[in-house]
Amino acid sequence: MYCYNKYNCCFWGVRGLNAPDGIVDTLRTCKILQSGECFDMYDGKLVFTQVMDFIPWHTLRRCIHRYDGDHKVKLFRCTEQYRCMAFAQLTHRESLRDIETCLRAQSHKLAHMGIPGGVSRNTLANANKVRDWRIYSDFAQRLIHTARSLYVDHDHELDLDNTVYALDSSTIDLCLSLFPWAPFRKTKAAVKLHTLLDLRGNIPAFIHISDGKLHDVNILDHLRPECDAFYIMDRAYLDFSRLHLMDQIGSYFVLRAKSNTQCERIYSRPVDRSTGVICDQIVRLSGTASTDKYPDKLRRISYRDAERDKKLVFLTNSTELPALTIAELYKSRWQVELFFKWILYRARYRIHYVEFRTM
Repeated sequence: MYCYNKYNCCFWGVRGLNAPDGIVDTLRTCKILQSGECFDMYDGKLVFTQVMDFIPWHTLRRCIHRYDGDHKVKLFRCTEQYRCMAFAQLTHRESLRDIETCLRAQSHKLAHMGIPGGVSRNTLANANKVRDWRIYSDFAQRLIHTARSLYVDHDHELDLDNTVYALDSSTIDLCLSLFPWAPFRKTKAAVKLHTLLDLRGNIPAFIHISDGKLHDVNILDHLRPECDAFYIMDRAYLDFSRLHLMDQIGSYFVLRAKSNTQCERIYSRPVDRSTGVICDQIVRLSGTASTDKYPDKLRRISYRDAERDKKLVFLTNSTELPALTIAELYKSRWQVELFFKWILYRARYRIHYVEFRTM
């Protein structure tokens, strides 16, 4: 990859990394003549080093110290492991061998990248296996916290002061012979990516990876609901005992009702049917089991989606927002689907960086 500037000429990166013979061109040391002027070669930091300078290394070292990540480690420490995996992600490496080949091709630059010494795939695979995963989990949470703080003043599309979260999960299919630790069906394996997306900035506030058999509703037991925050969910998360707990904490939820949800109307509110809202009712659950799980009142809103010509029924414990705003809140849940699409098809992740169980 080459980058040219009018005032200087910077040849950085590596050319021919995907060449069959593995030949890599070294950085040019000549000067370029243009318009009768002589431009010196850029001799500053490597681009990868400049990117790594934005990482809060003191925070990562605290996480390493918390879990004794560098205990009895002499050569390949956790910070070097992080740099290697970051390099693999940024340069779209496909496997452990690909990472090793690429780094060894530029071994004389590793010290400038913060990776002293050579890197072998066995050393990297062993580090990925035995190092405590909580080091990087805690560090990722700190990075997410920093990123979310940048969007505190970001205006939501619905002009709400409350924090709005969208909760959903996505199943990632795997080969059962390569990943026997993630059983899903008789002939295939899978993992589930449970994500709580903050719609102010579309930044994940919570991510949990489980086996493919874990039902979506069970992930509510891992969440810590925030007071006055809205949680937008689909029908898979309809569990009245868990929803009642969120209501007692002071959180708001908006989700679709199932067709067999039994409830009785207490009173109805006036609505403008031209907006698509069919009815806005205050109801109480009438089922034998659901009444004990959620004894308080609920709000049921029926809405007709004109684009798909489909009727949607929402349940929420919010009584102050307009009915149309509740429907628009559920429509904004589509952002988490776009996030999964970006993760699965755009982001360069490789589960086989470790060829054995890491969870």
